[in-house]
Amino acid sequence: MIDSTRYPRLSRIDSPADLRQFDEAELPAIADELRAYLIESVGRSGGHFGAGLGVVELTVALHWLYETPVDQLVWDVGHQGYPHKILTGRRDRIHTVKQKDGVAPFPKRDESEYDTFGVGHSSTSISAALGMAIALQRNGDPGHAAVPKVVAVIGDGAMTAGMAYEALNHAGGMDEEPNLLVILNDNRMSISEAVGGVTKMLGRMTGSATLNKLREGGKKLLGDKNKPPARFVRRWEEHWKGMFVPSTLFEEMGFHYTGPIDGHDLPALLKALKTLKTLKGPQLLHVITTKGKGYELAEGDQIGYHAVGPFDPSKGLVAKSGGGVKKPTYTDVFGDWLCDAAAAEPRLLAITPAMREGSGLVRFSKEYPERYFDVAIAEQHAVTLAAGMATQGAKPVVAIYSTFLQRGYDQLVHDVATQKLDVLFAIDRGGVVGPDGATHAGNLDLSYLRCVPNMVVMAPADEDECRKMLSTGLEYAGPAAVRYPRGTGPGVAVEPNLDTLPIGKAQLRRSGSRIALLAFGATVPAAEQVGADLGLTVVNMRFVKPLDRDLLLDLARSHEGFVTVEDNVVAGGAGSGVGELLNAEGVSMSLLQLGLPDAFQRHASREDLLAEAGIDAAGIRAAVLKRWPHLAAASQDGLPLAAGA
Repeated sequence: MIDSTRYPRLSRIDSPADLRQFDEAELPAIADELRAYLIESVGRSGGHFGAGLGVVELTVALHWLYETPVDQLVWDVGHQGYPHKILTGRRDRIHTVKQKDGVAPFPKRDESEYDTFGVGHSSTSISAALGMAIALQRNGDPGHAAVPKVVAVIGDGAMTAGMAYEALNHAGGMDEEPNLLVILNDNRMSISEAVGGVTKMLGRMTGSATLNKLREGGKKLLGDKNKPPARFVRRWEEHWKGMFVPSTLFEEMGFHYTGPIDGHDLPALLKALKTLKTLKGPQLLHVITTKGKGYELAEGDQIGYHAVGPFDPSKGLVAKSGGGVKKPTYTDVFGDWLCDAAAAEPRLLAITPAMREGSGLVRFSKEYPERYFDVAIAEQHAVTLAAGMATQGAKPVVAIYSTFLQRGYDQLVHDVATQKLDVLFAIDRGGVVGPDGATHAGNLDLSYLRCVPNMVVMAPADEDECRKMLSTGLEYAGPAAVRYPRGTGPGVAVEPNLDTLPIGKAQLRRSGSRIALLAFGATVPAAEQVGADLGLTVVNMRFVKPLDRDLLLDLARSHEGFVTVEDNVVAGGAGSGVGELLNAEGVSMSLLQLGLPDAFQRHASREDLLAEAGIDAAGIRAAVLKRWPHLAAASQDGLPLAAGA
């Protein structure tokens, strides 16, 4: 429970309705308490940190001024949402964020009525908010004051994605103007540079009630906005403002631009929002904030404090100490391979959609800056950019999270695969990811990649195999994907060379009898445990596409059943590929497909989710014995499990 002596105001706020009982003069003190409580809570639990600190004042202002949840707030890049969660009934549970059965890491509709739209990927807020505004205006009287307001808060680089501009273009060009407010939370990680005196002055001017009354009065006087006098005056206003602030783009798209203003100056923020609340049509408020505001270490290291594990706020993040050699993560393996491969292959170019740190490209960006391309949050562009490079003989490598590649799927199919272009996809966070929940899970990639013609799809069982597969994909003259999980592997030493693997060839890990466990990627170690326990054959399949046809048909002749195991949904996954191959060859045998469920998994640890899905060692063993119970008796008797016995 919250300490009411340390947080005398925040402890009395269980909902935005409680917040609105406070006088406006007390809001700065509430913001101070909220920021301190956020630092304390995330320090205890870990989670997204810097972005939430940057929107404390904005969150307080919006929930105090608007009648949420009747008025709709849509939070883009949902890691801005922790202060929102604290003010909307989840204050005393915020320390459980990202934990099993705890508070979700992003806004989630089935968690709270205040979470009006589920998010996780960026740049969706304006489209969603516009849809809400259109529907609300159609459901009620557009001219009635009681029609709910819709506000989209977009920030943390989300304005770099094309989808945001598609929505702006639509909203600003509608004949029946939607009552929509877009707040651009500019924390200097995306569009604008530091704010100077002129822009502060213009922020005060464009956010003032007087100026906007004159503007609205002029619109009424001039009449139809499409007639020459109104168009002339609007153009004059746009170009006047465009001389001083980056507003012309938004004005040209049909939005009334206000700002930039200081997003931490609560009185100024409230003043601007009060004015904008009275205006009709599409509005855009540009606020300047500091990521990590109020916690000096986070302000100084905005990347490091974007998301954190539990830490002591009085000390900040402390490097972990301890004996022994730290196991490299799969991301580390990729980053080292990329630099080594670039030294050997001058045609190699690396592309990332705004995930330099997460995808392991920091070292490459420093050693090969002229061959490094960060395209911002633009996954579609990243993929087609790679396709264009490949047409000219380059060897592009697209480093991307599995969940984000979903956003570039059409480009993968249309621009890369149909032309059989030489692009390598290094897919991080494949399979179960864990605490970030369904929006960040990589549970679908084997299914959506396997069905694409011309693709080679690989899944490594260990760190060294990951490096070899990356070299294999780079050497292959066509589209290829290497899909690896988050975190560390089993700890296999990585050989420094750039050896490749024969495409479409699996690896027999253990010769057993009766049943063959066909394991893909990260599930191989668990399958080996079960194989050793029950005396079964174990195969590291390595390739999801193409499958090792010869080995599978050979094993089918000597085994009574196959078990496929994958860290991917069963529907359309690697196991489905095995079933299709057997069916095409006229082979009839028992096939048990183990994988992730036909459902979006909740947030929990990777270990918990694997166990829930039944693809850890205990789950695989239980499923095998349920299908073939006689294996348990034979194993317990210590008898050899000869084929056909």
